[in-house]
Amino acid sequence: MARFTYTARDRSGASTSSTIEAASRKEALRLLAARGLSPVRVDEDSSSTTRKSASAKPRVRSAEAERQARELPNAARRRPSAKDPSRRERLPFLVALEDLTSSGLSAGEAIRLLSIRVKEPQLRNLAGGLWERIGEGASLSTAMLSFPAVFDSSIINLIQAGEATGSLNDVLKRLIAHLTEQRELRRQLLSALAYPIFMMVVAVGVILFFLFFLLPKLQTLLTSLGGELPPSTALLVNTSNFLLHYGLFVIGALVFIVIALWRWYKSEAGRVASDRALLTLPLIGPFAISQTVLSISQTLSVLLENGITTAEALRMTSRQIKNRVHFHAFEDAISRVLEGESLSIALSRTQCFPDLVLDQLAVGENTGNIVPALKKIAAAYQVRISQQLNIFTRIIASGVLMSVFIFVGFIAYAIVSAVFQLSSSFKM
Repeated sequence: MARFTYTARDRSGASTSSTIEAASRKEALRLLAARGLSPVRVDEDSSSTTRKSASAKPRVRSAEAERQARELPNAARRRPSAKDPSRRERLPFLVALEDLTSSGLSAGEAIRLLSIRVKEPQLRNLAGGLWERIGEGASLSTAMLSFPAVFDSSIINLIQAGEATGSLNDVLKRLIAHLTEQRELRRQLLSALAYPIFMMVVAVGVILFFLFFLLPKLQTLLTSLGGELPPSTALLVNTSNFLLHYGLFVIGALVFIVIALWRWYKSEAGRVASDRALLTLPLIGPFAISQTVLSISQTLSVLLENGITTAEALRMTSRQIKNRVHFHAFEDAISRVLEGESLSIALSRTQCFPDLVLDQLAVGENTGNIVPALKKIAAAYQVRISQQLNIFTRIIASGVLMSVFIFVGFIAYAIVSAVFQLSSSFKM
């Protein structure tokens, strides 16, 4: 039996340090979990081994460390399969984990139960993978590093802070609230765009059906009557003939242009140029600014509230900013904050953020209530984004419907005018 020294936290969050005898490190971890303790650190006591085993142990531990160091890169290079956990399992996993830990279970025991009882394949694989690494002595935050597709650095750092301070349940609750708000925002955005996209698809389908199927038959009828076609009808006929003969070339050119634009957009210069252009558009520009303000206020408030240092919280918040113009502006503001400048003044120099937001941040900094100020900003901009989405949806839907009505009206006018003109010439 070997002796292990450990530092762990009990269910109340109190830290305790002692020794335990077990056949292996894994067995020691199981014994601690059975006692209701959450291990923070477990090391083998070198005084309990012989000189020979002491000299051999570092080589074994070094090999194990090298194996763990290679594990994450190899997992990242591994080709993903259908059963691999993805970002969609993140929120359900955290909700299930918080339910069990709030009932008094340790994080390790809760994950062990999830790995056994969860039926959904991806979620079960996620819990099983985490439990396998926890069983080898890793903490929850360290085990999460093996799943970069599920947990980003901000979540891992928050979990690590919760483990260090014994407030894992509070961290989980705030994370769940934050991720739920983000999911609701994405749902609103998709719901807002679903109807306009559907109308555009239907409109394009109707137009293509008319140009490729109905108009050629109508053209045959009009040609058999003889006479000269009106300009509107001739335009439709010429458009249909052009698409029938050169449609494949037009599609190929469009595909080439789309691929070229997409590759340019994926480059840093393309992202910056396109995001700068979006900020100048009447509706999309204010919406992009609102999204940036909401992302910064939500993420920064959660990180600061859970004990992350200001410098690290700002760096992790910058990774959540999608607009590259705002990202670079926020990076410049971080540099000024690290030099001693206040956040509100540093952001004001970028000229990318609304004055009212900067005033609220300044008040929060002056009163020492920066987290409540950020939460108020996030709540206000969540409402604003919902309003902007509603306006955006109505404008797009109205524009699509108006375009369809105009085109249908033009087709009706072209056909009726052709019929009347040809019939009048036929009577003469």
